[in-house]
Amino acid sequence: METSRALPQVGPAAAVDVADAPSAWRVRIRMHDHPGTLARIAIRLADLECNILGLAVLPVPGGVLDEIVLRPATGLPRRHLAEAIRAEGCECTAIIDADVHELVDPASSTLLAARRAVDDPARLAEVLKDVLAADVVTRVPTAEANPARTESGHRAVFALGGGDALVARRQWAPFVQLELTRAEALVTLLTAAERNVAGPVVLNRPDGAAIVLRKGVPADAEAVSGLHRRCSTATLFRRYHTGVRTVPRRWLHRLLVPPRGTSVLAVFGREVIGLAQLIPSATGGAEISLLVEDDWQRQGIGTALLSRVATLAEAQGIAELRADCLPGDDVLPRTAARAGLRTERSLEEGTQLRMFLPG
Repeated sequence: METSRALPQVGPAAAVDVADAPSAWRVRIRMHDHPGTLARIAIRLADLECNILGLAVLPVPGGVLDEIVLRPATGLPRRHLAEAIRAEGCECTAIIDADVHELVDPASSTLLAARRAVDDPARLAEVLKDVLAADVVTRVPTAEANPARTESGHRAVFALGGGDALVARRQWAPFVQLELTRAEALVTLLTAAERNVAGPVVLNRPDGAAIVLRKGVPADAEAVSGLHRRCSTATLFRRYHTGVRTVPRRWLHRLLVPPRGTSVLAVFGREVIGLAQLIPSATGGAEISLLVEDDWQRQGIGTALLSRVATLAEAQGIAELRADCLPGDDVLPRTAARAGLRTERSLEEGTQLRMFLPG
């Protein structure tokens, strides 16, 4: 179990033995789970004029690991503190600098971390680093993660799905199971949130028509082919910038499952009436495209699709969208404005329209 106070989630500092005490220390003490042990440690700390600010109890095999945040007496050497702890039959495994301004209870700390990662998924590694008080957290391909390599508990791997994983390292102290469980729960929560963002959405329309926005899959190929057959030449030209009338069969799979990207369909009954694509680029940002059947234009379908694509982009930490837009064509800029996106277009970029997500 954990107490109502937790340790600050800060990066570790070198545990050098200096006379000038920092504002706070984080002290890890391994002890047998016997009644009175923690009380004796508290008395020892009081004798050394150390003020306890926070405490977390982490179960470990063969006992417990207490993490104490304390304000040390001025001039107290770290070695004296470690010797006092050993005198009570306990093991002082780490003494590092801490920040008293980040003292919060464990539940609040983890929830605040989750909120930061949901708001900005690109910062997940940074958030996990704070939650684990790790030295470094690196995003790597799953094939390079090597979860069996634990480095005596100083290294941990968290699978993200989609071919990536996070590798955390902490030199100042090995990870304990409770910390890893908490971090794993955080990653699982964020993965579930990301899946939920990509889930189907039903549009609320005044005419009561049930239109669903959902991810495109290869089984939608025939329906997407039908969408193109029902579109006018002008609508297809605005989308492809060439005089196509039908879409070659080999294009359909790439439209529905673009490389590194995703597609969003607007579906009415069994018919696909709109199609949008989001393709993140290696240099940042993402390319988007939009196609809405003629009979459904000017009914908010394009705006809904573009808004959905923007939501998916934001969930991936993407702030800028780009699309090819013919000179003089103001349909996409107006659609972007209705979707709440700021647009920018310059003569140097030719047909490129840039769209920026709010915030």
